[in-house]
Amino acid sequence: MLTRLTVVEGVLSVVLVIFLAGYSTAAEWYEAWLKEWGPGWHEMAWPFGRDAFPAGKAWRNDDMRVYVRPKLGFCSNCDTGVVDDYEVDRVTDIDLIDENFVPAADGSRIHITDMTGRARLYRLKGPDGKPMLAEGIAVNFNCDLVVAVVTGSKIDDPAVRKAAHEFIESNTVQVWVNKILEGR
Repeated sequence: MLTRLTVVEGVLSVVLVIFLAGYSTAAEWYEAWLKEWGPGWHEMAWPFGRDAFPAGKAWRNDDMRVYVRPKLGFCSNCDTGVVDDYEVDRVTDIDLIDENFVPAADGSRIHITDMTGRARLYRLKGPDGKPMLAEGIAVNFNCDLVVAVVTGSKIDDPAVRKAAHEFIESNTVQVWVNKILEGR
């Protein structure tokens, strides 16, 4: 015959096992949710169609999006790299978002890790047809280009652009870029 203590211990053991199983399931769900929707940068699918270059990588953070891709062997001047706004207009992927983009300001010199080039702010229409701002970035490494487009509602704020530049310089992006540049 089972004693009252044995029955209580058995019931508590079953309750504990059920609690731990539920907690484990909830923790896995929360971890997956954080990875997809939590704070910070999250990788997303490359949203643009195919063209002469391989697809790049894309990330999102709140309302900001960053699209990056190397264009191997595409730098028109291997010695000087990207030095004028015309070249930024020509090589960045701004036209993949809106072919009728309009420069919003003169470009400026930019450094992304050890690569130098230019960045320029543009006005364009987003995929939903609403006006938006984007920054096009073109930097070179030898005769290869690395181009990036940063979009977001506050991209005209220098602090927001700086945060995007820091992300582009992060290991998340640079390990991938270096792997492509060195794997030629």
